[in-house]
Amino acid sequence: MGTAPVVGGLVALGPLLAADGLGLGVAAVSEPGPEPAGPAEAAAAAAMPPRRRLEFLAGRRAARRALRAVGLDCGEIPRSGRLPVFPPGRTASISHSTGIAVAVAGAPGRDLPLGCDLELRPLPREAARLVLREDEEPLLPDAGLPPGADAVWSVTELFSAKESAWKALTVMTGEGREGPADSLRGLRVSPREDGLRVCLRADPARAVRVRVVRVGAGAFSYVIGRAATRG
Repeated sequence: MGTAPVVGGLVALGPLLAADGLGLGVAAVSEPGPEPAGPAEAAAAAAMPPRRRLEFLAGRRAARRALRAVGLDCGEIPRSGRLPVFPPGRTASISHSTGIAVAVAGAPGRDLPLGCDLELRPLPREAARLVLREDEEPLLPDAGLPPGADAVWSVTELFSAKESAWKALTVMTGEGREGPADSLRGLRVSPREDGLRVCLRADPARAVRVRVVRVGAGAFSYVIGRAATRG
């Protein structure tokens, strides 16, 4: 699938995210004239290899578009380490895959965790052991069922969902981002009516709801809110 159809398909998801109080922004590295929005972005981009520079700037454009979708303006977005630093009252989550950047922003007053992930390269079934634990493997395709049928999900969809949740459930410390222990295997994913529930294995009460949308052979996922504690 070429870049234009993927970008168009992602942009078409804007109303779906808007219903959840989220803004969506999409940008491609192939857009003409990608320029930093200010000196901090320029300094960060200048130190990067050419491909990474294009991805970085596309991610910033996507974040500004996501914020504009919820009525917020935003100039340059500097970074601390590898993390974007947004002005007060503005926040977004950014992801990149195969030359496309996507971002999700929260509407003003929406005090809920944010996280998104785009995976346009499908993962093989053998990668499941790097993402899932034994109690999650029943979610994978079995008996010839297609991904997404009867609460069955592909490895790519589950990986993407966990990546989104990881971003939403991380804690910011003085040293940077502190994620769940054991990386993605430190999270547990389970199906629910409107998508997936992902929680910390070490603290199951810390959980989020994640929606996953197929994009070609890949997946786009985003956190839609906190998940209720299960008894």
